[in-house]
Amino acid sequence: MKKRIGSYPRLCVEGGGRAVVSQAGSVLLVETVRKAGLDTAISAALAPWRKARAVHDPGKVLLDVALAVALGGDCLADVGVLRAEPAVFGPVASDPTVSRLVDTLAASGEKALAAIRSARAEVRERVWRLAGGEAPDAGEAVTVDLDGVLVISHSDKEDAAPTWKRTYGHHPLMGFVDHGPGGTGEPVAALLRPGNAGSNTAFDHITATRLALAQLPKKYRRGRRTLIRTDSAGGTHDFVAWLARRGRWLSYSVGMVITDAIHQHVLKVPASAWTPAVEAGGEVRDGAWVAELAGDVLDGWPNGMRLIVRKERPHPGAQLRLTDAEGMRLTCFATNTADRPIAELELRHRLRARAEDRIRAARSTGLRNLPLHDTAQNRIWLEIVQIALDLLAWMPMLSLTGKARLWEPRRLRLRLFTTAGQLVTTGRRRFLRLAGHWPWSRHITAALERLALLPNPG
Repeated sequence: MKKRIGSYPRLCVEGGGRAVVSQAGSVLLVETVRKAGLDTAISAALAPWRKARAVHDPGKVLLDVALAVALGGDCLADVGVLRAEPAVFGPVASDPTVSRLVDTLAASGEKALAAIRSARAEVRERVWRLAGGEAPDAGEAVTVDLDGVLVISHSDKEDAAPTWKRTYGHHPLMGFVDHGPGGTGEPVAALLRPGNAGSNTAFDHITATRLALAQLPKKYRRGRRTLIRTDSAGGTHDFVAWLARRGRWLSYSVGMVITDAIHQHVLKVPASAWTPAVEAGGEVRDGAWVAELAGDVLDGWPNGMRLIVRKERPHPGAQLRLTDAEGMRLTCFATNTADRPIAELELRHRLRARAEDRIRAARSTGLRNLPLHDTAQNRIWLEIVQIALDLLAWMPMLSLTGKARLWEPRRLRLRLFTTAGQLVTTGRRRFLRLAGHWPWSRHITAALERLALLPNPG
């Protein structure tokens, strides 16, 4: 009888393996870059920052850092993961070269940021055309969710300050395009702010919305087909008036604080005016009702604004607030959509919770902390993070199907990107053979086949 010596096989480990690729699944991101034309667009945008006789193209350097972040990196030095696999990623700049480029772009301020954002907007429009029915504007409408993110700082960095949650760091305001229930989402705005920045600052919301609209195809930069959705931080007079301004005509669905005036109006709503809330599948939401408020509670707000309130039984253990009534939790939002039932509008606003999933994905993709000291440098880092998140949204949209389309970055890395492979040269061609025993290798090969069918840029 053999004596058991452990739960796992015991292996003898040694170095010296050849033609082995440890991040073989990352070819999905590389092929997405190629089909989207992101490499050429970024290189063209950053051409003014390329020095004479420079070995490395600034666009390639910046894109390499974004690929490293997409693979799980959280600092500039993590680009070394790409440098170790030249057969997949090509020549990769050294750490000092990467740092110098970030410093150079940071010193250029808004000029460099505008160049990067312009390239991203150009590529985004192409990707949405390639995606066709899977694109976020397949229904001829686009939803942009705005939300704040707390980024904790463990050292003294420029503009780091105490936050409203009694932590210390920064408070960026992010914007994400919602891909709907069949997809994830992609970033379209990132406004870096000090940690003590207010949650309901109208100027910041307007600035973030401008950044987001500039990332959309031109036909969605104004008009009712674009919906701006926020929590109660966006429920200010100045921001709502800006959204509804003549000539802009954006649709909006913004949360509102339950003021005393709103609370008093809710108490006067008759029982017959309450409509059952609904779920995404159309069934009635248990213990929740919605009603529309009218009268002087709308004084001072833009014409056409509708104020909709929901009352719901609190979940077990939840404590009621002063603004709640008759044992019911109250929430309220405003919208200018006039031709849809209030239960449907309330469901649309409630789906804003998907923005929390996008924030979770951003935290696991370079936004866990801001690795640089100066604010100008960290603004460049935020653009790098957005490029990484773009790739993690575009790749599934263009090549994955079924449940795999909904995988968040952590699962994509664990199941797809870390797949091992072997480089084989035969017939003057190089092949990357994925591990045959890996359960998700077929996902990678099928995705690459779909990407290969897409037309090349230009």
